[in-house]
Amino acid sequence: MKIKPKAEESFFRILCFTSTAFVLGILGVILATVVWRGLPALNFAMLTQIPKGGYYLGQEGGILNAIVGSLYLAGGATLMAFVVGLPIAIYLQLYQPKTRLAELVRLVLDVLWGVPSIVYGAFGFIILLWLGVRASLLGGIIALAFLELPIMVRGMDEAISLVPPALKETSFALGATKFETAFKVLVRQTFPGILTAVLLAFGRGIGDAAAVLFTAGYTDRLPSSLFRPVASLPLAVFFQLNTPYPAVQDRAYAAALVLTLIILIISLISRRLTGRLSSQIVR
Repeated sequence: MKIKPKAEESFFRILCFTSTAFVLGILGVILATVVWRGLPALNFAMLTQIPKGGYYLGQEGGILNAIVGSLYLAGGATLMAFVVGLPIAIYLQLYQPKTRLAELVRLVLDVLWGVPSIVYGAFGFIILLWLGVRASLLGGIIALAFLELPIMVRGMDEAISLVPPALKETSFALGATKFETAFKVLVRQTFPGILTAVLLAFGRGIGDAAAVLFTAGYTDRLPSSLFRPVASLPLAVFFQLNTPYPAVQDRAYAAALVLTLIILIISLISRRLTGRLSSQIVR
């Protein structure tokens, strides 16, 4: 029995609509739960104070230590991953295009992308033990940098691959070296895509708990040194949800709401910057 083209198109249209509605519905339920439980507990004092005595019993204090700690951890890790990742992406596209080595590197990066974050945390913990360093801000940055690196490199690699080959050939024909072509042509042309990859990695880093559980530790104080423990929002949510006090559990949802808002703001900034910078790209 042959299926009519119109019936087949209608079936896949309904399937696509149903899948989209299902995903949006799950996202809506998650966001509604976080807002419903967290918004009543969110106040100015919670955003501007560190935990005080009895905070985990439902008394005064806030999550400023976790907010600042998360920004330090994700910001430092993103910077470290960017410094290492951009040269890798350029090397794959300009110096080793379509070679077995490049394909092997991409395969390794894809495998690393799929490795659970707890593995990165355990690996970082082993490195800290070997170096004789305790759980600290530096340890968390290193662990998150390993976590973000494959995400960032693959994103930048795909962005740079979209540059027309004629543009690179024109650069070489004008006497530019590969180094000049890389940073004056490739990076400039693909800057919106590179920025998207960086912010995508940052969002993954700031929302991860397992990678920093063993490497960054946790403290109720603001970060003061690279070699001291630091708090983070995902771990703040985890620890507060494990308490038997409903007021503290509501604060966990408030911390989750703050984390969601940070990621939302980063996404909006990314889209706005990408839109502005895309207008400067040679098509």
